[in-house]
Amino acid sequence: MLSVVLWPSSIVKVLKTLYLMGVTILVVLPAVLAFFVLCLHFITKIVRLRNLHLPPGRLGWPIVGETFEFMRTGLEGNVLRFIQERMEKYDSGVFKTSLFGDPIIVFCGPAGNKFLFSNENKNVQVWWPSSVRKLLRLSLVNKVGDEAKMVRRLLMSFLNAETLRNYLPKMDSIAQRHIDTYWEGKEQVFVYPIVQLYTFELACCLFLSIEDSDHISKLSLKFDEFLKGIIGFPLNIPGTRFHRAMKAADVIRKEIKMILKKRKVDLEEKRASPTQDLLSHMLLTSDPSGRFITEMEIIDNILLLLFAGHDTSRSVLSSVMKCLGQLPQVYEHVLKEQLEISQGKEVGQLLQWEDVQKMKYSWNVASEVMRLYPPVSGAYREAIKDFTYADYNIPKGWKLHWNTGSSHKDPALFSNPETFDASRFEGAGPTPFSYVPFGGGPRMCLGQEFARLEILVFMHNIVKRFKWDLVIPDEKFKYDPMLEPVKGLAIRLHPSHF
Repeated sequence: MLSVVLWPSSIVKVLKTLYLMGVTILVVLPAVLAFFVLCLHFITKIVRLRNLHLPPGRLGWPIVGETFEFMRTGLEGNVLRFIQERMEKYDSGVFKTSLFGDPIIVFCGPAGNKFLFSNENKNVQVWWPSSVRKLLRLSLVNKVGDEAKMVRRLLMSFLNAETLRNYLPKMDSIAQRHIDTYWEGKEQVFVYPIVQLYTFELACCLFLSIEDSDHISKLSLKFDEFLKGIIGFPLNIPGTRFHRAMKAADVIRKEIKMILKKRKVDLEEKRASPTQDLLSHMLLTSDPSGRFITEMEIIDNILLLLFAGHDTSRSVLSSVMKCLGQLPQVYEHVLKEQLEISQGKEVGQLLQWEDVQKMKYSWNVASEVMRLYPPVSGAYREAIKDFTYADYNIPKGWKLHWNTGSSHKDPALFSNPETFDASRFEGAGPTPFSYVPFGGGPRMCLGQEFARLEILVFMHNIVKRFKWDLVIPDEKFKYDPMLEPVKGLAIRLHPSHF
């Protein structure tokens, strides 16, 4: 027989209480210890930093620093306010802050730009917040030193002016078809989402030879999700922007991998051309030692270029459309230049390289747009050794940031900086290192020439077909993370058909 022991209720209550206390201690104690260690780390960090002669500034709260304020000013379309307030309060040339979990020193003005751009691989190297590094994995943005030089050389051998000039008629054809499809016959359009269809189709065509509109549209939606999660805290939790961006990146990589596998077969069987696009170029081009980059490196670099090659240009073209809608005299001058180019061509003849070289005023207009409304507010570096700048200590491992606005809106460099004036770019142009929408130095944007061509080709075609006015003249723009109109930039179209 089994016997049952009956405990007095008072003993049972005591045992339950002891059990609950034990569970509570097991749950709470690690959290308390973790908090204590975090506080100790933060206090130790502050004490250590006080012994260094760092640039002035404040690091804000533990971990988050001043990230939320930085991002809030971006969403208000005024990142420059964050920078200027600290330049005025601490030092106009350099100050410290903390963003995205890292202490960061912000270098300001042409002197700061010049120092960072000319010290690549000497005192500094490229760095991006963790969210960017995790999303763009094996791409050029995460490469440093000789490996970065090799990958950059490979990509630039396709993205240079000499190669891209061969694709110019194709770009013109895509622009014309885009306007016929999405603009012609419309009384009103939203510029920002529609112009993306043009910039993304161009990138898909030149980089992967994708021309099917449904395929392009589906990929475009994934890139929208990817873009929204690229700058911020990398919380890979369902429902967060970063999680959606990681999922979108996985889908895009699978698409590119399928195209890559098929292309390798087509190249072997002579069904594809070695020069038809960037993918063929990357598959068939080695470095001087005969080394080819891996398939995953190709996939991640094409992901990078599809993203960077269309989103920044979409932002610039939206700002161009805004300015041309607001400034009729500038529009008329651009139109005059483009009509002179067209009048020298036969009917139906596509743009050639020499035509684009005549678009000097139009490019000055686009350049002034990028001065006033840069699509990207800046970029990052990392100190690879201890050094001094402006008599301050810059410790190894600290992150560094340069920002376009600290020079683009400086009245000492650009008189009446808030006024649109395309003549600033005539002759010798702005002071060196004061105009930096494409960065500078060894890390200058490798898609600069591609961007110039896609912007000018679009301007050439759109001004000949339409005049327009803004539905919301004072519509705000925000950085999220690229500069974009808050409500999509609605415009009323007035056909002209020159």
